[in-house]
Amino acid sequence: MKVIVVGAGIVGAACAFHAVSAGLDVTVLDRGPVGAGTTSRGEGNILLSDKEPGPELELARLSRALWDEAGEELGSASLEWEAKGGLVVAASPEALTALHAFAERQTAAGVRAVRVDRPADLEPHSAPGLAGGVHYPQDAQVQPVLAAAALLRAAVRGGARLHTGEAAAAVTGAGGRITGVRTADGTVLAADAVVNAAGTWGGEVGRRLGAPVEILPRRGFVLVTEPLPPMIRHKVYSADYVANVAADGAGLETSCVVEGTRAGTILIGASRERVGFDTTMNPAVVAVLAAQACRLFPFLRGVHLIRAYRGFRPYCPDHLPVVGPDPRVSGVLHACGHEGAGIGLAPGTGALITAHLLGRPWRGADPAAHTGLLPDRFLTTGGVPT
Repeated sequence: MKVIVVGAGIVGAACAFHAVSAGLDVTVLDRGPVGAGTTSRGEGNILLSDKEPGPELELARLSRALWDEAGEELGSASLEWEAKGGLVVAASPEALTALHAFAERQTAAGVRAVRVDRPADLEPHSAPGLAGGVHYPQDAQVQPVLAAAALLRAAVRGGARLHTGEAAAAVTGAGGRITGVRTADGTVLAADAVVNAAGTWGGEVGRRLGAPVEILPRRGFVLVTEPLPPMIRHKVYSADYVANVAADGAGLETSCVVEGTRAGTILIGASRERVGFDTTMNPAVVAVLAAQACRLFPFLRGVHLIRAYRGFRPYCPDHLPVVGPDPRVSGVLHACGHEGAGIGLAPGTGALITAHLLGRPWRGADPAAHTGLLPDRFLTTGGVPT
């Protein structure tokens, strides 16, 4: 089977990695360098802690196990893998009650979650007076561009071909089935299947494939501090983060997320706003994020920011990724719309796409167990995306 993966970010890299491992003939296309899109604008989070029980959490649990396997196969150093765990904190008793209820639902779904009465026991530099928190030992982190590159290198070693600087300009087909992809220079590459792993541009790529899906951009900022001695041990965020991820409003939403990196820098997020593809730097957002981080970790008031970057999370209207074959065009599969969770969900997505291509379970991914992510959930009886 000849498979073309459109997109060389973390999700496309994982799709290529698993498809090659299953013995498929794989070509990866991207108009830019490896991991240059949303992958390069993220923090590298691999989280179970922020997901409600349901289709996304099940994909996250599968992905967490596959990240462990990838670390063993590729070497944890090549990914900058850190099994640091997460700590979610609540500032008030009311927020803590809601957080405990959320954690109980996750525990029932198979997530390890441990109540913490004193967040300072796990994070000595956190602010005094926090009501409590929940520790999630399964949360982890990678350096996203390095991880995407490592997965693609492994795929290429297994026989995959990587073409950067070559966009998928159009498709060829017959009888409602994909037979190939035409690149911008006019070259036609034969294909039995095409995987749309184009991230924020997944909507446009889907349209070119004759199978449009509603993938929308959601802008976010991340702040980076000067390098410091180790000061923050976990990924630490406030309990309102989960609600902000799931919110549907178009306006600015912020919630405090703070974590250290191996390089010593501290990453501070997270903001979300629906502004299309507007890349304007907004100092007001930077100020809000910085203030929230200083309230959670007061020592940050004396630390310099060295830069702030922004990017676009690709999201679907129901805040779930779209993963699987499109019923409108045979041979088209989607692997996009992961919003801010693409790094964490990439291995499970790659395994699930491979299982769909093979027509059988692969590496623990069973299509029958993940039907809530299929693209047909967006289709009306007339086959038009809602």
